Amino acid sequence: MACYEFNGIKPVVHPSSFIHPQAAVTGNVVIGKDVYIGPGCALRGDWGKIIISDGCNVQENCTVHMFPGVTVLLKENAHIGHGAIIHGATIGRNSLVGMNAVIMDEVELGDECIVGALSFIRQGEKIPARSLVAGNPARIIKPVSDEMMNWKSEGTSIYQQLPQQCQETLKICEPLNEVIPQQFTSPIDYKPFKKS
Repeated sequence: MACYEFNGIKPVVHPSSFIHPQAAVTGNVVIGKDVYIGPGCALRGDWGKIIISDGCNVQENCTVHMFPGVTVLLKENAHIGHGAIIHGATIGRNSLVGMNAVIMDEVELGDECIVGALSFIRQGEKIPARSLVAGNPARIIKPVSDEMMNWKSEGTSIYQQLPQQCQETLKICEPLNEVIPQQFTSPIDYKPFKKS
C-alpha cells in the first residue's frame, strides 16, 4: 500500500481494509474496518484530517482533500463512486456519491442519501437524510425509496467483501495470450438499479 508520512503524521489503516498499491494515502488519514480504497485515489490529509469510517469504499480515481484545519468525514458504509471529489465535506452513513460527482467544502450530506453521477453540490449545502440529489448545481429531486436504499446497501456489501478478496488474491501477473472462458464468470448476482 502507498501510505506517506507528512509532517510527522502517519496514516492509520485497520488491517482488514485494503488500499490499492496505486492509491496514495498521505498524512492525517484514519481508515476503519473493511474499507476499500481503489487505484488512483488520492486521500491527502496534509492540511486537515480525513476519517474513512468502517465499511466505506472509495473507488478508482477519487480525490479526498480539504482547506486547512478541516476534517473530512465519511460515515459508516459511505459509498464513493469512481472519480468523485470530496473536498472538506461530511458524507452521511450509508450514503452513495455517484461517479464523478463533486461535493464541496462544508457540505453536510445526510444519512442514506444518493447523489447522482456528475452532480455538483455547492459549498455549505445541508442535505437532509434520505434525499436523492442530482444536477449541476445539485438539487433535491425526491426522497430515497426503500427499494433504492436496499439496492445501494447490497452494492456496498459487495464492496465490503472486496478488501479480503484483494488481500487474498490480488497480485501482479503477466497477461494471458487467449481467453479461458471459465476464468470470466462472476459469483456475484447484482444488477444495476432499474426504475419500476
